[in-house]
Amino acid sequence: MPAPAVGIDLGTTYSCIGVFKNDQVEIIANDQGNRTTPSYVAFTDTERLIGDAAKNQVAMNPVNTIFDAKRMIGRSYNDPDLQSDMKHWPFKVLVSGGKPVIQVEYQGEIKTFFPEEISAMVLVKMKEVAEAFIGETVTKAVITVPAYFNDSQRQATKDAGTIAGLEVLRIINEPTAAAIAYGMDKKNDPTKKERNVLIFDLGGGTFDVSLLTIDGGIFEVRATAGDTHLGGEDFDNRLVDYFATEFKTRCGKDLRNNARAMRRLRTACERVKRTLSSSASTNIEIDALFEGVDFFSKITRARFEEMCRDQFERCLEPVKKVLSDADVDVRAVDDVVLVGGSTRIPRIQQMVQSFFNGKEPNRSINPDEAVAYGAAVQAYVLSGGKSKQTESLLLLDVTPLSLGVETAGGVMSVLIPRNSALPCEKSQTFSTSADNQRSVEIKVYEGERPLVSQCQCLGTFTLTDIPPAPRGKPRITVSFGVNTDGILVVTAVEDSAGKSKAITITNDKGRLSREQIEKMVEEAEKFSEEDRANAERIESRNTLENYTFSLRSTMNEPDMQREVSREDLIKLQSAVDAVSAWLDENRDSTKEEYDSKVKEIEKVAHPILSAYYTKRAAQQGSGTGAAEGDQGSGPVPDEVD
Repeated sequence: MPAPAVGIDLGTTYSCIGVFKNDQVEIIANDQGNRTTPSYVAFTDTERLIGDAAKNQVAMNPVNTIFDAKRMIGRSYNDPDLQSDMKHWPFKVLVSGGKPVIQVEYQGEIKTFFPEEISAMVLVKMKEVAEAFIGETVTKAVITVPAYFNDSQRQATKDAGTIAGLEVLRIINEPTAAAIAYGMDKKNDPTKKERNVLIFDLGGGTFDVSLLTIDGGIFEVRATAGDTHLGGEDFDNRLVDYFATEFKTRCGKDLRNNARAMRRLRTACERVKRTLSSSASTNIEIDALFEGVDFFSKITRARFEEMCRDQFERCLEPVKKVLSDADVDVRAVDDVVLVGGSTRIPRIQQMVQSFFNGKEPNRSINPDEAVAYGAAVQAYVLSGGKSKQTESLLLLDVTPLSLGVETAGGVMSVLIPRNSALPCEKSQTFSTSADNQRSVEIKVYEGERPLVSQCQCLGTFTLTDIPPAPRGKPRITVSFGVNTDGILVVTAVEDSAGKSKAITITNDKGRLSREQIEKMVEEAEKFSEEDRANAERIESRNTLENYTFSLRSTMNEPDMQREVSREDLIKLQSAVDAVSAWLDENRDSTKEEYDSKVKEIEKVAHPILSAYYTKRAAQQGSGTGAAEGDQGSGPVPDEVD
């Protein structure tokens, strides 16, 4: 039986993975025992670290520790959101072909990575976590994205899955996945009535709101809205700015240009934000934050809420938009489900509650794990799994943004309006504007504004090989389809003389080319090999170190000192000392060198130790024999009741 497909919640700050097994979803803990893994990748002089190991060393290595890849993926370098984020990142972001690339120093070399490659590294880590739990190689996955991700962001996420060596069964929206988790939880509800459920998903870097109608196993998304650039990280940024300004005012020193100090401050601010969800006030203490100056300050929850008030208020805009798009009244919403770690902030809970006329939000599902839970269920269904829990499960999702083409005067002519059910297809007939024209260029845009200049260009599709004819004669039917992943697929047919002839479409979407993806897959495999080799090298070093320690302790035993000749002890001692000195000088030797040192010291130690143990065994044997003989010739004790 093939390995089960997994569901992965690839988050901005943390990722989570689940698998449907034995009629239930298991959220898989990583090697540290945590059920969520930081979406961090770090590069050092010797190795690559992913997850907890990367986040734990971030203060010592801020410029080579990458996070927030999800805020870069599928965006152009000139995107205003990306430009504002770059002010907060300690690592270097450069431009390559209009796309952002991240520059790091790894093993003494300067390397650049696309955001897709960083996300792929996080996915590889999640894949390894699942493989350790399942005991088989995992090849298939469902990956979640924010509902408001556009076409290029979805495509880039799918590419990241391919680079990680995964077959991406489907890209599903995070609020829809959370709704599955909610629906599974309510499966045995005795009322069985149709319910309108609003999913409010505020995570580390993105925000989504979806309104669904759940009826039995049918999950129909009515409308979706959101902000792909609003989340817990933005609240952290406000705290960091506040405390950095306070430090400058109080100490007269500006720590904003010191990456290490800023990173330590950010980690402390993240802790402060979490503490303020359960306490009315908290302290921040950082020893020797900058130029040996200690920093100590206090902040109240009210102060934090005031600081982020405009951002908190932005959270209600998509909620209003979703309700008006779906034409549903606030009172008609049966349940409001909070998903994502940032929904733990009391002010956000109060705002949602008061917006829905005091309705208590539903807290029946774990906000950190709900998305991975739903993705795992969908992965099981798509890979052909049959279970009583998942029977009659049907997902009907929608497009987050309108799709259209540019028409005369730069006007956006909408073909597929937002919130259209997926998959969907629309056709439009085009013709030529000049005699014997051989190609037609069609620009496709995504967005809600009336002019294309205000919308996002998905790409230019060029139709070539049109048969020569007078202008306006060729009839070219272009079909725009959005598949179940929410990704645009364009096909075109030229109907001349009643003949249908397929037309070649080239599309320069700013996407990674097939060659680039193949090269990245090879590089990812090379990195995995390097990681494996590095783990083996560390294992060999540890074996050698442990062997020298155990030899030292054996040599210190009184029996050893008594039974082994002084000459042999000196010989053994000098061999151990020589290896210890070599270990101190050669911290980065190869596995083979460590293994040969183990053999070298064994050559000295084995004859001495085996002679010692043989002698000891012989002594013990004669000792026990004598004891048994004595007992036989002694007086026999009387038996007493």
